[in-house]
Amino acid sequence: MGDECGPGGIQTRAVWCAHVEGWTTLPTNCKQPERPDNQQSCFRVCDWHKELYDWQIGTWDQCRPVLSRSHEKPQECLRGEDGIQTRDITCIQKSNGVPAEDVICEYFEPKPRQEQACLIPCRQDCIVAEFAPWTECSKTCGSGLQHRTRHVVAPPQFGGSACPNLTEFQVCQSSPCAAEESLYSLNVGPWSMCSVPHSRQIRQARKRGKSKDKEKDREKAVRDPEARELIKKKRNRNRQNRQDNKYWDIQIGYQTRQVTCTHRNGKTAALSFCKQDKLPITFQSCVITKECQVSEWSEWTPCSKTCFDMTTPKGNRTRSRTIKQLPIGSESECPQLEETEQCITQGDGVAPCITYGWRTTEWTECRVDPLLNQQDKRRGNQTALCGGGIQTREMYCVQKYVDFFLTASRPVDHRLCTGPLPSTSQLCHIPCPTECETSAWSAWGPCTYENCDDPQAKKGFKLRKRRITNEPTGGTGNCPHLLEAIPCEEPSCYDWRIVGLEECVPDNEKPCGPGTQVPIVICVNSDGEEVDRQLCRDAIYPIPVVCEAPCPKDCVLSMWSMWSSCSHTCSGKTTEGKQMRARSILAYAGEGGVQCPNSSALQETRSCNEHSCTVYHWQTGPWGQCIEDASVSAFNSSASWNGEATCSVGMQTRKVICVRVNVGQVGPKKCPENLRPETVRPCLLPCRRDCIVTPFSDWTLCPSSCQEGNFKQSRHRVIIQLPANGGRECPDTLFEEKECEASPICYSYRWKTHKWRRCQLVPWYVRQDSPGAHETCGPGLQARAITCRRQDGGQADISECLKYAGPLPSLTQTCQIPCQDDCQFTNWSKFSSCNGDCGGVRTRKRTLIGKSKKKDKCRNSQLYPLIENQFCPCDKYSAQPVGNWSDCILPEGKVEVLLGMKVQGDIKECGQGYRYQAMACYDQNSRLVETSRCNSHGYIEEACIIPCPSDCKLSEWSNWSRCSKSCGSGVKVRSKWLREKPYNGGRPCPKLDHVNQVYEVVPCHSDCSQYIWVTEPWSVCKVTNVDLKENCGEGVQTRKVRCMLNTVDGPSDTVEDYLCDPEEMPLGARKCTLPCPEDCVMSEWGSWSRCSLVRSVSCMNYCTEVCTLNKNCYHYDYNVTDWSTCQLSEKAVCGNGIKTRMLDCVRSDGKSVDLKYCEELGLEKIWQMNISCVVECPVNCQLSDWSSWSDCSQTCGLSGKMIRRRTINQPFQGDGRPCPSQMEQFKPCPVKPCYRWQYGQWSACKVEDAQCGEGTRVRNISCVVFDGSTEDVGKIVDEEFCGEIEPIIDGNKKMVLEETCTVPCPGDCYLKEWSEWSLCQLTCVNGEDLGFGGIQVRSRAVIVQDLENQHLCPEQALETRPCSDGHCYEYKWMASPWKGSSRTVWCQRSDGLNVTGGCLVLRQPDADRSCNPPCSQPHAYCSETRTCSCEDGYTEVMSSDGTLEQCTLIPVVVIPTMEDKKGDVKTSRAVNPTQPSTNQSGRGRTWFLQPFGPDGRLKTWVYGVAAGAFVLLIFIVSMIYLILVWTG
Repeated sequence: MGDECGPGGIQTRAVWCAHVEGWTTLPTNCKQPERPDNQQSCFRVCDWHKELYDWQIGTWDQCRPVLSRSHEKPQECLRGEDGIQTRDITCIQKSNGVPAEDVICEYFEPKPRQEQACLIPCRQDCIVAEFAPWTECSKTCGSGLQHRTRHVVAPPQFGGSACPNLTEFQVCQSSPCAAEESLYSLNVGPWSMCSVPHSRQIRQARKRGKSKDKEKDREKAVRDPEARELIKKKRNRNRQNRQDNKYWDIQIGYQTRQVTCTHRNGKTAALSFCKQDKLPITFQSCVITKECQVSEWSEWTPCSKTCFDMTTPKGNRTRSRTIKQLPIGSESECPQLEETEQCITQGDGVAPCITYGWRTTEWTECRVDPLLNQQDKRRGNQTALCGGGIQTREMYCVQKYVDFFLTASRPVDHRLCTGPLPSTSQLCHIPCPTECETSAWSAWGPCTYENCDDPQAKKGFKLRKRRITNEPTGGTGNCPHLLEAIPCEEPSCYDWRIVGLEECVPDNEKPCGPGTQVPIVICVNSDGEEVDRQLCRDAIYPIPVVCEAPCPKDCVLSMWSMWSSCSHTCSGKTTEGKQMRARSILAYAGEGGVQCPNSSALQETRSCNEHSCTVYHWQTGPWGQCIEDASVSAFNSSASWNGEATCSVGMQTRKVICVRVNVGQVGPKKCPENLRPETVRPCLLPCRRDCIVTPFSDWTLCPSSCQEGNFKQSRHRVIIQLPANGGRECPDTLFEEKECEASPICYSYRWKTHKWRRCQLVPWYVRQDSPGAHETCGPGLQARAITCRRQDGGQADISECLKYAGPLPSLTQTCQIPCQDDCQFTNWSKFSSCNGDCGGVRTRKRTLIGKSKKKDKCRNSQLYPLIENQFCPCDKYSAQPVGNWSDCILPEGKVEVLLGMKVQGDIKECGQGYRYQAMACYDQNSRLVETSRCNSHGYIEEACIIPCPSDCKLSEWSNWSRCSKSCGSGVKVRSKWLREKPYNGGRPCPKLDHVNQVYEVVPCHSDCSQYIWVTEPWSVCKVTNVDLKENCGEGVQTRKVRCMLNTVDGPSDTVEDYLCDPEEMPLGARKCTLPCPEDCVMSEWGSWSRCSLVRSVSCMNYCTEVCTLNKNCYHYDYNVTDWSTCQLSEKAVCGNGIKTRMLDCVRSDGKSVDLKYCEELGLEKIWQMNISCVVECPVNCQLSDWSSWSDCSQTCGLSGKMIRRRTINQPFQGDGRPCPSQMEQFKPCPVKPCYRWQYGQWSACKVEDAQCGEGTRVRNISCVVFDGSTEDVGKIVDEEFCGEIEPIIDGNKKMVLEETCTVPCPGDCYLKEWSEWSLCQLTCVNGEDLGFGGIQVRSRAVIVQDLENQHLCPEQALETRPCSDGHCYEYKWMASPWKGSSRTVWCQRSDGLNVTGGCLVLRQPDADRSCNPPCSQPHAYCSETRTCSCEDGYTEVMSSDGTLEQCTLIPVVVIPTMEDKKGDVKTSRAVNPTQPSTNQSGRGRTWFLQPFGPDGRLKTWVYGVAAGAFVLLIFIVSMIYLILVWTG
């Protein structure tokens, strides 16, 4: 690797000499010393260098302005100035930070940009708040000072002006002083650094201490020897238990301070000038400060990730160090003892990481019932639902390997899989069974043999058939029988059929009279198909038909009509088929001719359908189960998971019986044997599918660390294939669990404190000059040892206690060696118990000890009380509700559904539930206590209802309307109407029309021959002008026309006329001509032939008719309808359907006709009549179960909430039920009091035994109870409530109960305390943050005590800090209403704070609007435009120079009303507008006419009146002129 990668490479380049014009010349022409190098060393970068090198990105430097072309700056800055800022980008080695060449890092990642545009905002001046009120006078007598201060709201930024003075002062005078004021004050200086006593002085102190030790030894000698032995053993045991002082070496030193006498002018004077009996102490004991010392870092631990994979997260490695010396008397804490960083294990021997992926079980069976709405739930009981459905599957996480998708893998923890989750539900489709559709029955055929190839005896059958028009799903076995048979006699397989008759030929070649007609026949088989004539050789040939050709003057009759349809389809005891035919008289007979027959001879009747009504057919049962054939069972293998298997062929049987219609089963001989359906068929045996499960997962891990409680570990496996077709069943056990082995013993740790050592005083040589130094007494310090112990008392390493035992107990404390004059007491006893009475008192006591009992001052109970009293708490509690009601929560495990049904997605969604409101308990001092004190379980419960969703409900489909056309393609319609709208999130309705209906329209086709017009023969022509001699001439004849249903057997039933085509309706009456004797008598016209051919008549004459388009000749063409809506099976609700359209044959005149007209022309059909379509399935939203309730959002207080959530397992689709909006619910937590340690207020700064200088102020910490909110300041309770709470205040573990402070001497100039931090303010333009971050500021104002010492004052102080969650504030000028010619103007921040600064001076409104010259005229005032105006009721009189000269009273015009008795008189008088009106009766109205405005100019309405008067004058003059012209 070293040979190919890293440093040591060489780069080369070509170097040549070139002329300045660009052409190459000899190298000697160039200066050799200036020749560039043609090679250099280089660094070859390889991929593995990516982990060794990286870009080091510096911070952006200050934004510098870009030089602008224009040097002029606008007066008002709107946004700021464009600038640019840069940063350092260096390629370094990660391990040591040594810079490297940029090309190395650029190989992996482009070099980040080194400069960017920036914005220098507009300069922001310092903004300060308003002044506070003036303080009281600094002196109670004589001359003093008053101060008022203000604080900084926003600091100056971006070159803004500095802050103004924060302090103002003024002289104040009080009553004269009775005594002369002292000019000198005793001033105490600060304490010096803590010093270590000299060893010599320590030895001397020890010598003095030995004398006392001897006295103690003498006292011990008096004691009992056994007592001394016990004391000795205890001391030895304490020495053994004490830990070595390797972690803390406590040294007690001393510190001193100076005491001076200071004059009011600040100068120091001799102490004698400060007349004071007792001087302050100038020495005290202290602890030598020692910083925390730690060892060097240990080596890095191996990487936690032992495999190599760049796609998964990196591993971690750690290193640690130990404490060698704990900090003593230091503000700083020990540094971090453990460090963790990410790492990657790489190299040739590192194995790749195991990867994990999601696997899924097979999909469950497709189910339709989850998609049904509430209205269709009754359909869920149907077993044959089909169409669109839904199916689900489970997912589990497995380890990936080579055959990942081919085998059943062991499931692992799902958290190991990080890829996208596979879907667990999908839409599916169950094919709908296609119903078998058959055609109508054909007409009964002739009597034929059962088998024409093998005719037997005389037994035969008449058959009728129908065919399958739509194949059902699953073959023809689901269709009804297709053939029916009737036994008959004298069968024949072939027969002659008469298709027509030839002309009537008279006998004996006479021209008229009786004759015969030869039938025109064809040979047909039993199916009516024309066959070879030779096959009918055994059949009886039809004989000629007798007829009569009328002679002249004979009665002429028409041809017989066609036989009518048979009245019955079969014949029995009570029924007999009959059919009729008729003929009519065409001409009456003349003299001597054959007369016409009577009316009965004009009709003939014959029997028809003489076959019996006993009809037989073969009836088939369903196919049985496919039975395995033993001879081939070895090939019937089981199907493996994700594999295919070849399965064997079995056999299926079914029952076939002969059935008589409407009777039942009969003997098989009654049915044609050769048409018997098959009873056995081969089938494919379904493959056996065994249940397949994954192997058991690994056992879940037991707790590795010590934890209390009984734990279990479990394992599971997943069914990935369910058994089918007789395969092996699934195992019963899919989940196993067992008890965990005993977990490691949990150790808890505590600090053990040992006895305090002796009190150590300041060295003698320091305190020897102070009063009372001859005594070894006074304040000092004492230390103690601390060890780390387990709860069982065993010793433990100190690091365990630092982690788990809480803060370190104090190592030192102040102590007092009493002097001879001091009073000594025992410690206070515990408070006595309370008797439970409210308002009772409990006490604690102490007693004097030693010589203090005899000292009078010690027995003074006012100075040294021996008893303290404390009121007992009252046990009076009251409960009250707090917070809002919770959501309505259904009880778990029991659901009362209101509608009595559960639909898809109704996972405990509705019904009766409960909502909760938290209860808080307070004592008589309004302090929060446990709710159990109020005998409450913490909640108020109230029943509630979650309304169940109700789907849109429609009526059932109406029946299909009839086809809109009786011939050809039309449409049929059915509809549903709205019964109930959806509510509470139910399924929406489909799109409805204006009458709340939904329609379904499909094309339909009506057979044009389904209904036909049937006519009876024409009646005899009734002559209107009767010739008495001969019954002939013109007349009228009629016939009946009926619309009838056409069947295979001919017209059957009469129906309504509208079902037949009205345009095709034959005539029911017509004019006629009854031929006279010897006239030519013609038959009726025959049917029209095809166009361009002729139609024939029976009189052997030929007539032709011209073919006229759309009258008697037509063109035909196909027409296709629109697609129908997507049609589903009746048992489907969605999924795959079909759209259909119809083909229509349209005549050239636009009329739909029977398809046969187009089919006969052989027109091409190019359209597809059916296409598949999909109706979107209405998938309801499916939700998960509610999760468990979360932990309370707050461990205590009033506003804690527990939350539970649910997720969307399946989003809704189509018209499914939408997901509810409530995906989480909250419930208030039981109220628990919050306790915390809280600082009290700082005491006043106190300098002991002096007037000024450095002193101390103290505060205490108290246990307070509060409701958990930031607004509640809390109320003090007993400290025992905070016993388990770590003493942390404002996030700081270090309690500061005492601090130094300064009391200014009289005449000193000093700084006040810091103000509160201001609100966090952003740098914004038009309310938009510019991204500079927020800033807060606080300030200290200067306080002057003596005007003569102002030159000694310090500068006012300002301090800023960055902050988050800032806001944009705007500043704008505010103004009060005008009061005369002045008003107040101030600047206000958008949150309502009045400030100085922040508002643009250029936009400051005027505060004064005085007129120049002043408005001295009566009733005049200065207006907003700084011009003199008159009061209301007066008009301005202006001078020539535009100034106001005087204010004149405006005349008032009074218009009397109808009630005024003097209404006919108009008066005008002057009224003083400042006086109240005397017209109290309301008789008139008053206008004040003021033509001049405040500026002395005419008002606009004056010009309008003048213009109107001018126009009126022009009009009058014009009219007069026109009148004169007209009259002249």
